Amino acid sequence: MSDNLMTFLQSTPVASIRIRWNALSKIIEYRVITIAQMHYSLKFSSAAVLRFFWNAGACLIQAKFQAKGSELAREQLNQFSQQLAVFTTKLEEFTQRHRDEIRRNSQFRRHFQDMCASVGVDPLASSKGFWAEKLGVGDFYYELAVQIVEVCLSTNHINGGVMTVDELRNRLMRSRSTSKREAISTDDIIRAVDKLKVLGNGFELIALGSGRFLVQSVPGELNMDDSRVLQLAEDAAYVTKELIMDRLRWDERRAEAVLEHLVKEGIAWVDDQPTDTIQYWIPSLFLQQYCHSSSSTSVSDSIASVAIF
Repeated sequence: MSDNLMTFLQSTPVASIRIRWNALSKIIEYRVITIAQMHYSLKFSSAAVLRFFWNAGACLIQAKFQAKGSELAREQLNQFSQQLAVFTTKLEEFTQRHRDEIRRNSQFRRHFQDMCASVGVDPLASSKGFWAEKLGVGDFYYELAVQIVEVCLSTNHINGGVMTVDELRNRLMRSRSTSKREAISTDDIIRAVDKLKVLGNGFELIALGSGRFLVQSVPGELNMDDSRVLQLAEDAAYVTKELIMDRLRWDERRAEAVLEHLVKEGIAWVDDQPTDTIQYWIPSLFLQQYCHSSSSTSVSDSIASVAIF
């Protein structure tokens, strides 16, 4: 073999050998590139196939989850509907059994309202529904709302249309006939006043700092400055310009503007003191603080006579 190779090399020119070697190298290089391209093509095709099956599987899983979610939602809705039907039946039985107690006992009535509110039931939503027919609670609050309007209108010349809920409650209890003297709570008055809002902005609740409320029964809303001055006057039933400037950190012009507005609306009364310190009394807060039970009638009447004079 080696002898034949040597004989071939000796008899073949060098240039011819170089040409053949280069040709062989090109052939080998081409084969290697072809094999590499085939390998890459196969690898790319495998990745595409895997990606296709992965996406198809993900879509299938998502569809199954959606179907299962819809099934669970239908089951939960059916269960909720059944529970709501049972609750409605039990609530109707409860109201029929305790109808008189709900109308007579204000605390019991409040708990009943809270229980209804927790499940989205409003006994005051309609006067012609189940509650008005079976329970009568709707009629109770509508009658109370009418009496609130009457009391507030009769005292507007005294307090400027602003009265504490407690004072309003005392007047309501005195004005109700003995046959209708069911206990009235603060919560009852707040609910009835809230229903009066459908008539416009004539009736509003003003929150005081201690958790008490004032009932405003005149058209037009009190602004934020008015409310803050009323809250400041809650303890002593009066304020002064100097007190407002000190406690609320207001300038003199702002304090004077609020006091002038309250006096103009009849909500505050001016009391000129010998010390040159003008006090601005809030009649509704004064009545609440200094008038109690039996003596409240005489004091209120005396204040009314002064206002008329």
